[in-house]
Amino acid sequence: MIGNLSLDHLRVLVTIAETGSFSATGRKLARAQSAISQAVVALETMQGVVLFDRAGHRPRLTEVGRVLVEQARLVLASAARFEAVAAGTRAGLEPELTIAIDPLVPTAPFIDSLRMLSDTFRDLPVSFSTEGLGGSLRRLRSGSAALAICLLLPDVPEDITAYPLLRVAMLPVVAPDHALASLQRPATRRDLESYVQLVLSDPVNPCGAAYGLASARLWRFVDLGRRLDFVLAGFGWCRMPEHVVAPLIADARLVPLAISDDSTPPDGLTIYAAHRRDQVPGPAGRWLLEELRQRLRVARSEPN
Repeated sequence: MIGNLSLDHLRVLVTIAETGSFSATGRKLARAQSAISQAVVALETMQGVVLFDRAGHRPRLTEVGRVLVEQARLVLASAARFEAVAAGTRAGLEPELTIAIDPLVPTAPFIDSLRMLSDTFRDLPVSFSTEGLGGSLRRLRSGSAALAICLLLPDVPEDITAYPLLRVAMLPVVAPDHALASLQRPATRRDLESYVQLVLSDPVNPCGAAYGLASARLWRFVDLGRRLDFVLAGFGWCRMPEHVVAPLIADARLVPLAISDDSTPPDGLTIYAAHRRDQVPGPAGRWLLEELRQRLRVARSEPN
């Protein structure tokens, strides 16, 4: 009940709109036509509006009736989801699965797994958000995310259980008209120090732990796309995920930069699926973890 309004009143209203008549609604809902009429009159009286024009052979929705039918459909759908979530929880399913993902993580490998999750657990509410650098780990620790797809640098924290999924190669790049692009040799640290380095930073703690810094001047970014705009515009150099810049290098809009004694791992940064050690995911979360591990294991084993 919503005040004196019941879901049954709304179900009758929607069914009339779908079938076109009170008698057809009675047959569909296995009720007498008089009971349908009484339900409509009660609904109109409670709300103080006229829902149907009864002047013709068939009742026609009034303007307010058409609007309220759509609202009734939304309420009924929401109530159905409410019941489905409760039923899933009774069966042992988590009431919601919240996933956080870091900005450097390529989304393409995860699209199919997330689609399969939705097909397998149709009534499970899933929340998905892209966080700034370090944000996924914070959300795990705060309990506002059950799973994170993220970097864990310099190593996996003791309070986190993590499963390596794939590695992301980070390529140093500059715009073609940047001074570093004209070097005929690998850039040294001294070469890099005098130019702006565009750095992806933790928005909560921008001066916290940082890796791969080589310039004296740092411009800090939270958003990967905005940093890409700045490197394309020639404002500095940076390391970008290979999957992001490969097409731009092929189109000569960016130039790969060789760096001598580069401290970044040559085979890239590890992307993990992670959860809090003291909060094991529910059935849907565990299903997604296994699906990602299996899918990416197959992808890694396929020949190039």
